[in-house]
Amino acid sequence: MSDFLVFDRHQVRRQRERAAATLGAHDFLLREIGERLADRLSDVTRRFPLALDLGCHSGELGRLLAGRGGIERLVEADLSPAMAARAGHLAVAVDEEALPFAAQNFDLVISNLSLHWVNDLPGCLLQIRHSLKDDGLFLASMLGGETLIELRGCLQEAELEMEGGASPRVSPFADLRDAGALLQRAGFALPVVDVDTITVTYPSPLKLLTDLRGMGETNAVAARRKTFTRRNTLLRALALYEERHADRDGRIPATFQVLTLTAWRPDASQQKPLPPGSGRVPLARALEEGVPRKKNFDA
Repeated sequence: MSDFLVFDRHQVRRQRERAAATLGAHDFLLREIGERLADRLSDVTRRFPLALDLGCHSGELGRLLAGRGGIERLVEADLSPAMAARAGHLAVAVDEEALPFAAQNFDLVISNLSLHWVNDLPGCLLQIRHSLKDDGLFLASMLGGETLIELRGCLQEAELEMEGGASPRVSPFADLRDAGALLQRAGFALPVVDVDTITVTYPSPLKLLTDLRGMGETNAVAARRKTFTRRNTLLRALALYEERHADRDGRIPATFQVLTLTAWRPDASQQKPLPPGSGRVPLARALEEGVPRKKNFDA
């Protein structure tokens, strides 16, 4: 495990334990992104008899995967025992940074909005590749660097204004380039990373904070301030959010940038990339077709 500590994993677990009982009232983002992952799996003309849902929360993705991908057995695993207990009968509590699974065990490892809490992401990806069979598929979504950009800016400005300094209030996230490089570094074949932007509108910033807490997605940065945010600082941040971002109806946006990672454990049967310069599609057209999708929701 890496000595580089960004996240307090004990706090991540506590937050998930606390959120487990009522996650169903706040899991719309998990379900939306889970449906997208399930659709991608349906597009793959392969069967994956034994699959692992890594960071399963309370089993949302597992329920969406029913009947897809030729999955016969799905092992569900989460950092939180309370989450795993709600996921299904074949579920275990597992730390993504120390996977206990045998080598070349799974045909598929899939993960929905969980890996952005991992400190040693390169090591985690290496362990995932190790647990896959040859030509096994890794498919995952994680939050990207533009996530909650509005909230991050307002909290930082309010703390500077009210307290004369700022501490980490929103977790750092990987960006598109980082994710692709990490897949290559971990030894995966045919890595692809896509980015989508989902904008959710809320009646108030307080409702956004309630949803983040309900999903177990509040601040777990190791360097965070360990005391509660001062009341006047929080009120100022909420006021700034409304002043800067509210629409004509008074609703405020919250941006979630979602990275989708697709890669395979290497196998001799896999298609090899073409040599540089052999492409037949103009770069301009490829870039135009690769513009990230955006979607808006009301919460």
